[in-house]
Amino acid sequence: MDHIKLGYAPTRRSIFSAPDAVKYRGLTADRLRELGIDFVDITDINEEGLLYDDEGMYKIAEKFKREKIDGLFLPHCNFGTEFECARLAKELGVPVLLWGPLDERPDENGVRLRDTQCGLFATGKVFRRFRVPFTYMTNCRLNDPVFERGLRDFMAVCNVVKKFKNIRILQISTRPYEFWTTMCNEGELLEKFNIQLTPIPMPELTDEVKKAKEEGTEVAKVMEYCRQNMIIDIKDNELENVAALKVAMKNLITKYGCQAGAIQCWNQLQCELGIMPCAANSLLNEEGIPVVCETDIHGAITALMVEAAGMGDTRSFFADWTIRHPDIENGELLQHCGPWPISVARETPKITYPLAFSHPGAITAEAKHGEVTLARFDGDNGEYSLLLGNAKGVDGPKGMGTYLWVEVENIKRLEAKIVEGPYIHHCVGIHKDVVPVLYEACKYIGIKPDLYDPIEEDVKAYLRGE
Repeated sequence: MDHIKLGYAPTRRSIFSAPDAVKYRGLTADRLRELGIDFVDITDINEEGLLYDDEGMYKIAEKFKREKIDGLFLPHCNFGTEFECARLAKELGVPVLLWGPLDERPDENGVRLRDTQCGLFATGKVFRRFRVPFTYMTNCRLNDPVFERGLRDFMAVCNVVKKFKNIRILQISTRPYEFWTTMCNEGELLEKFNIQLTPIPMPELTDEVKKAKEEGTEVAKVMEYCRQNMIIDIKDNELENVAALKVAMKNLITKYGCQAGAIQCWNQLQCELGIMPCAANSLLNEEGIPVVCETDIHGAITALMVEAAGMGDTRSFFADWTIRHPDIENGELLQHCGPWPISVARETPKITYPLAFSHPGAITAEAKHGEVTLARFDGDNGEYSLLLGNAKGVDGPKGMGTYLWVEVENIKRLEAKIVEGPYIHHCVGIHKDVVPVLYEACKYIGIKPDLYDPIEEDVKAYLRGE
């Protein structure tokens, strides 16, 4: 599972009970420890361990920067000091979680000690003045289930933002000539999002394959892994090339400090190695290193976002939207030649030949059914968005390559959404509902969430804690 570190900056306001604020800063910290949340505390900043003035705010900001926090948690232990919260959030530039513990019943004289909810209203307004995007977790008790859920969802949001802002993708050769759909604007991705591409020519990859075969040790390990976990329906020398390609791509991804890859799958690679790259892609995908087909840079970005939303503990799969289900009205076939990680398969994968090409090195296996999230980061004409929604795996005719028949709420609506753009026939799926996390992350990275079903109010309700 990916690791996220939160900056914990509980806040108070002077006209409300300081002792009660100190009490709740301690109770909240205890609850974080109980949940196994990694956080940086501010007990060394002042004797109360609370945010309430400029002097403390600057010290906290310095500490959190030094500790390289991924998100800022601002519990309002009483009303809180809204402008200090906003100054701190603006200074740090990380995702912000705004929350406060539910107030107790006023005493018999009408005295209220904290007025936490009122303070949350104030802070939200000031955040908007400062143009600070933030996530709100409903005013609740520490032991309410929504508290833990909200925290974990927020950490997943932080993970998406962290990964998105530090993306570097290994681009192996140009896009296939026929695939104008996968063109991207390298300069714009850098300017808008700091997404970096590392392009290399095909000969650099094939040279690395030769080195891997000459060294032999890592290639032998991969070949044995394949024999242990898959049905091998290709020749030994072809399997060796699959393994060497996997080792070579991983070496180059590591060499250039990349998190993912996008490869020109056809046709030059077949001229050089005599194999399809699908099985090698699958092996890297299984290790949590997304490698996508047809030099689809936007697809690689999507895969990184989706896996980050799942906190890195569930593998994603890169697919074509292909054909309608012959029997289910809102069914659709998700398929690709064979790059899906083996952990998503419901049967033993087979390394064999693909559907549309005559060279070996693809994988055939149906994916597990169940609930999935489908997503696609894409853009054109300077505007970017994230298509996302839910689907469920269903039975259907036997396929080739890695595939999954899915059912959505309304296939005609989805179909129109993809055709009208800015999307293409590629998407990324994951066996986990990460729609709310991805939806919330969009506010921090400057792209539009685009739900293909009319579920936005449901997503917002979930994020509110309903």
